[in-house]
Amino acid sequence: MEETGLIKGRVALIDAAQIGLGLTVFVLMRAADHAPDWLGKFDRAVRLLPEIIGAHRMSGDLDYVLRVQVTDVADYDRFYKRLIELVPVRDISASFVMENIKDTTALPV
Repeated sequence: MEETGLIKGRVALIDAAQIGLGLTVFVLMRAADHAPDWLGKFDRAVRLLPEIIGAHRMSGDLDYVLRVQVTDVADYDRFYKRLIELVPVRDISASFVMENIKDTTALPV
């Protein structure tokens, strides 16, 4: 299955809190622009910032949702400042995860 690409990789699941990354943040973004230059800056920022563990281009009112893993709110603020230095955004907001009810990488097959 690895040879055919069905299995894309193998990972170890680590308890984020035990390594000091106990806060998950969903960052909701509206792009400042949709030109290739902006998209390139955004792509580079997503790849450069290790706190971003998921990035999704969305349909509807939002353009992007980022899943970010940080130590605490102050750490998120540092991340936020780095992000907006790298790429201009029209609108950005954050929702902090209070409790993980279900968080899995398993696919429903």
